[in-house]
Amino acid sequence: MNRDLDTSRRPMVLIWEVTQACELACEHCRADAQSARHPDELTTEEGKALLDSAREFGENQLVVLSGGDPCKRPDLTDLVRYGDEVGLSMSLTPSGTDELTADVLEDLSEAGLRRMALSLDGGDAERHDAFRGETGSFEATMQAAADAREAGLPLQINTTVCAETVDQLPAIRERVRELGAVLWSVFFLVPVGRGRLLDPIAPERADRVMEWLAETADEEPFGVKTTEAPHYRRVKLQRRAEAGEDAADAGLRRRGGIVAGDGFAFVSHTGDVFPSGFLPEAAGTVPEDDLVDLYRDSDLFTDLRDRDALTGKCGACEFRHVCGGSRSRAYATTGDPLASDPLCPHVPEGWTADGRTGDGATGD
Repeated sequence: MNRDLDTSRRPMVLIWEVTQACELACEHCRADAQSARHPDELTTEEGKALLDSAREFGENQLVVLSGGDPCKRPDLTDLVRYGDEVGLSMSLTPSGTDELTADVLEDLSEAGLRRMALSLDGGDAERHDAFRGETGSFEATMQAAADAREAGLPLQINTTVCAETVDQLPAIRERVRELGAVLWSVFFLVPVGRGRLLDPIAPERADRVMEWLAETADEEPFGVKTTEAPHYRRVKLQRRAEAGEDAADAGLRRRGGIVAGDGFAFVSHTGDVFPSGFLPEAAGTVPEDDLVDLYRDSDLFTDLRDRDALTGKCGACEFRHVCGGSRSRAYATTGDPLASDPLCPHVPEGWTADGRTGDGATGD
């Protein structure tokens, strides 16, 4: 993945929610997924046109097919093959169900799929299945991981961090290693969809979890990244500074963290173009609007890329250009995507309890 990418011109990650249909009833589900497919989903031809538009961002643009459960679409393999043929890097986040068979994974691999991500939210069947709302989900996920390895597909594990799962992180870490995953993507809860019913962890604990994740990244053979927690970069910078290391060696100051609308874009099952699936404010709709133009030039996306436009603590923070806070969480909790991220406990230099910085400027 090119971390020197100009995110004002193209996203590092483009997610297409190909469907909201899914058999699971996961407690955190952003999409509030249903068992049946929506009649207004993008068609196969509209989907291929979307992939053509994504290719205009540049060669090897990363496109993640998400859901719901993408396996609910009978044209899934055709879409993967088409994306690969036009020069995209195609990835997939299916649900851990019986529909994800070895034959399906073999077909997807042959069609050009580059990576598959599976969700794991507990270290054992009891904890994972309870969170996923489906007995047998853990077993299906473990089998799918084995089948992916057999098909030669690199594996990513996605985990949600909230009050219900945080104590399971050490056990999940062991599973990630055992499964031979190349990346552990740790998502910090944003209260949207069914996730509004879950409890987030406290900001101070979030920082401790990120410190532990940084240690994990140093110790494990797999990579670690966070989703909707760009202050992981701040934590890593602070750890390196405390150890007397040069942060530039890690490339942490070369560019900002990936946040909604800045390095990240999301297309819904009906074509709405959002900065993120967790920030459901549409800049436009495909195929009526041009995907590339929406990302590069719409007011919503350009505002989100301006770190100096942030307000509150995030706007005053000395780390705003390498972090930026979760714009999705700010939107979910305040209705303003430029407001402060409530999960971050960091107090900016000169920030006071009344929301003012030492130079007299106000943070709001």
